[in-house]
Amino acid sequence: MKRTIISQLKSWKESPYRKPLILAGARQVGKTYILKEFGKQEYDNVAYINCDGNSEIADIFEENYD
Repeated sequence: MKRTIISQLKSWKESPYRKPLILAGARQVGKTYILKEFGKQEYDNVAYINCDGNSEIADIFEENYD
């Protein structure tokens, strides 16, 4: 499945001024799918961590690291 957002993600990746990527959107529209596909296409190694139902991982984000 080809999506136009892939070209936008590639531009983000190539930018020397890029900031952390946050992909927001409605439920069930393909956010996870597109990021996994982007990772496969553009990187040698990708880590996927799903915090839903995993309290050990979710607890990491409870801290305020400001």
